[in-house]
Amino acid sequence: MAESTNLAKDDEPKDDATPNVSEVETVDAATETEAVAAIEAPVEQGEPILQVRNLVKHFPLTQGILFKRQIGAVKAVDGISFDLYQGETLGIVGESGCGKSTVAKLLMNLERATAGEIFYKGQDITKLSGRALRAVRRNIQMVFQDPYTSLNPRMTVGDIIGEPFDIHPEVAPKGDRRKRVQELLDVVGLNPEYINRYPHQFSGGQRQR
Repeated sequence: MAESTNLAKDDEPKDDATPNVSEVETVDAATETEAVAAIEAPVEQGEPILQVRNLVKHFPLTQGILFKRQIGAVKAVDGISFDLYQGETLGIVGESGCGKSTVAKLLMNLERATAGEIFYKGQDITKLSGRALRAVRRNIQMVFQDPYTSLNPRMTVGDIIGEPFDIHPEVAPKGDRRKRVQELLDVVGLNPEYINRYPHQFSGGQRQR
């Protein structure tokens, strides 16, 4: 169950030092390249594929319209830790509103953690951006519970499955996308010829696939 608590606003230290922009960009680019390589590499035997340490997500409670001030926070996630190894399945159980979906969003970096660390193949997801973060999101996916409301009824199954390729064009160039979508349909046991069908033409089980 989410809790609320009053928080005091701490003064943040100010750093007047201005780094050389070109040096920062060079370091960031090199670090990003190393992170992408680590994310795409196979996980080492005996090493966890996912590590979560003291993960915290607090949503601020504010007061006022023009001049908002923080008067507290909702503790959606408050100090969760676990290790997940390749081939394992982990279940997070709790009542509605206890933070399960928030944990999933944090693992995808769709929500920014208030505190804590999330390591995927040794890379801290909370500190990634750009190409490195996109590489993580190619390897971590969310499957929504309701197959009837999670699919856009105006899009064909080919458009829905192919949409991630617009975000990750390096995975499937435009000329190969139709073929890749048909291959994915075949992998989950659906006829590749269904590529132009709409969600309402599938059963609930087919939609989940």
